[in-house]
Amino acid sequence: MIGRDADGVSWSQGLRARAAMVLALCGVAMGACRAQDATPVVRHASPTDHAESCEKSAERDSSTGATDAEGLPPVQRVGGDRDAKVEKRGENFSAGACSITTPLPVGYPEPTPPGAIDLKVYPSVRRAEVSGTTMPDYGMYQGFFPLFNHIKKREIAMTSPVEMDYRMLQADGTQTKDHERSGDAYKATENDAGDKDAAWTMSFLYRNAELGPTGADGRVAVRDAEPLVVVSIGMKGSYMTARVKIGVTKLNAWLESQEEWEAAGPVRALYYNGPDVARQDQWSEVQLPVKRKARAIDAEHAAAADSK
Repeated sequence: MIGRDADGVSWSQGLRARAAMVLALCGVAMGACRAQDATPVVRHASPTDHAESCEKSAERDSSTGATDAEGLPPVQRVGGDRDAKVEKRGENFSAGACSITTPLPVGYPEPTPPGAIDLKVYPSVRRAEVSGTTMPDYGMYQGFFPLFNHIKKREIAMTSPVEMDYRMLQADGTQTKDHERSGDAYKATENDAGDKDAAWTMSFLYRNAELGPTGADGRVAVRDAEPLVVVSIGMKGSYMTARVKIGVTKLNAWLESQEEWEAAGPVRALYYNGPDVARQDQWSEVQLPVKRKARAIDAEHAAAADSK
């Protein structure tokens, strides 16, 4: 049976049930996060932390994308709904009917409101990751349990967002491999698929790197993601690959409208809410890592030379 959300995105009854379970579990974890936030092990972000993280990311080697970040603010509105605003109260964020009540990692830029397109600079972040080769909508169910058990074992409060890297999606939104397997195929799929073969990577984010070491923890890999520059569109509605593809289409339209930036990595999405938020009001972002085009860099160098 096929169901359809109020905004027109369709999904099967089985997929809806599994997605609802994932969101329910994420909600439990995020509730635990709010209960644990008073413990001294979790360091809260401050404006100084944010500035220092952006400063450190700008000092990284060019292979990490830090060169592209030089001179950029953490968030810059570049398209979409230019009047959309985010309201911040303490560590909570809201934009219209959307809200985020679980803390972000230290140094993370504020979320992009639904309908807006931002250029954003992300610092390095410590991530607990699980990868797989099933279709990502099932992968969210598959990846949750080892990730939740990992942070529970290390007594780490959950942060927002949950990140999904859609390695099976090209920057133009087309699918690189056939991962549309049968509904129960996820049961037989390895969690520790290598980056080369993975269709997706699901990540829980450490609030800061001091909360635990990198390395393998069973099926979970803990590693530091490199700083990166992304173009991001805020989204509103249920969490599924079909909506990600809608966001990618809009991001590609923006990329084609300008001459400075080009896609430089796999599609990713940031999911901010649990099941306590109605599906139609769930807040997410769809992002494409970007780098400066060669001709844009050449133009900057020429302008710098002329100014001397």
